[in-house]
Amino acid sequence: MKLRLAKIASSVAALATVSLIATPQPTTISGGYLEVRSCDVYTGPCFANAEMGLTGKEGMIVWSVQHGSWKGTPVDGLNVIAVVHTEQTLGDVQFQPRDGRALLIVDSKATPKQKEALTDMAKSLAGNVITEIVTTRTSDIEVALNTCAMAGCASVKAGNLVSISTRCLGGDDHLCGNEETFYPPMTKVEGAFPVFTSLASFNAPGLNVTWQLTEKRSGFLATFSH
Repeated sequence: MKLRLAKIASSVAALATVSLIATPQPTTISGGYLEVRSCDVYTGPCFANAEMGLTGKEGMIVWSVQHGSWKGTPVDGLNVIAVVHTEQTLGDVQFQPRDGRALLIVDSKATPKQKEALTDMAKSLAGNVITEIVTTRTSDIEVALNTCAMAGCASVKAGNLVSISTRCLGGDDHLCGNEETFYPPMTKVEGAFPVFTSLASFNAPGLNVTWQLTEKRSGFLATFSH
């Protein structure tokens, strides 16, 4: 009898452990996400191969927090932008991680504690895309992201530092006829879809590079949560 009770107790404990492991962790932060690169992400192999190793070493990632907190610090309604430069093409970073140097632009509405939280959030969510933050700047950041796949339009403005605008991909954007989503997003997101980058410009010291890109199939719109 004692042996039987011991087996039952062991089974209950095992089930409780499995249940605990399977319980999803609650989301503490969520919002809109935009990334643009200097290489096409929606493209055909011929175009991608022409860029690989030669260009596409720059990118910008925008996290626009809708609600939530990061490690206990509320950051509702705040934004942070990572401007990234790597030595190789920002392609499929899941299989070929890039050690990126980044300049961060943090929302001027954030308190000092919130700025620390947003900086840590960007570095954590970006993974190996950001291995070094060379400098952090503060700016007013205006963000409008329509994360509905039927729209695809977004606009981001951070003072004179960053300007981004996107639109939906259309039939005229199919140049070789066999385009596909050639690369995945650079970070973990939900509901990502490629968009056409009408403009992506960055102009600030710190990364030893500035750029202004137009008319590229190089962006993703999505949502993020953690």
